[in-house]
Amino acid sequence: MTETLKLISHKLCPYVQRAVISLTEKGVPFERIDIDLDNKPEWFLKISPLGKVPVLQIGDKAVFESAVILEYLEETLPNPLHSKDPLTRAEHRAWIEFGSAVLGDIWGLETVADEATFNAKAKQAADKFARLEARLVAAPWFDGEKFSLVDAVFAPAFRYFDVFEEIGDFGILDNKPKIARWRKSLRERPSVVAAVSAEYPALLRTFMKKHKSYLSQLDQRAAA
Repeated sequence: MTETLKLISHKLCPYVQRAVISLTEKGVPFERIDIDLDNKPEWFLKISPLGKVPVLQIGDKAVFESAVILEYLEETLPNPLHSKDPLTRAEHRAWIEFGSAVLGDIWGLETVADEATFNAKAKQAADKFARLEARLVAAPWFDGEKFSLVDAVFAPAFRYFDVFEEIGDFGILDNKPKIARWRKSLRERPSVVAAVSAEYPALLRTFMKKHKSYLSQLDQRAAA
C-alpha cells in the first residue's frame, strides 16, 4: 500500500481507538486528524455519510464504520489480528459485535442523569461482563497467547472504567478475575496506551459534566 492513510478521529471515540490500536499493531504509519463532533467541518460531512468517526481516507477514497475499517486493515496490511481459522474468525467477529453492545451500555452509564436509570444500566453492563467472563481465556489475551482483534475492540471499553472507578465503586466488574487479568494486560499494551492522549480522563469528565450525568453529579460532590 503506497497511499497515505488518514484516520479522521475524535479524542474520546472508542471506535476510533479500535482503528488506532489495529494500525499501531500492524506497524503502519498513518495521520490522525481529530475533529469536533459538535461542530463538524463540511469536508468531513462530505466523506462521512453518517456523520460519524472513524473515517479512514486512502488516497481519494473514504471508508467509514469502524467494523468495515478493521476488516479492510486485516485484508490489506501485515501482522493480521484475526485467526487463520474460519470458525475462530467468525466467533471472534461475534464477540466484537458483543463488544459494541457493551459500549452501548457504557454510553448509558456516562450520560444518564438519574440514579435509578444508572443502576439499571450498571446491571445490564454487569450481566454482559459476566457472560464475557465465562468465555474469556485471558492468558493474557481474549483467546490465549495471541493478541487479536477482539482485544483491540474491548480495550477502549475498559478505559472508561479507569475513570468511573475514580468516582465510585459500582460493582460492575467485581468478582470477575479473568476480566481483571485481561484488563491489566490491555492497560499495559503499548498500542492501547497510545490510542488516546494524556488528556483523555479530563475530556471524559468534561463530556459527562456537559450531559449532566449521574456520574458527573457524583464526581462534583466528591470534589466539593
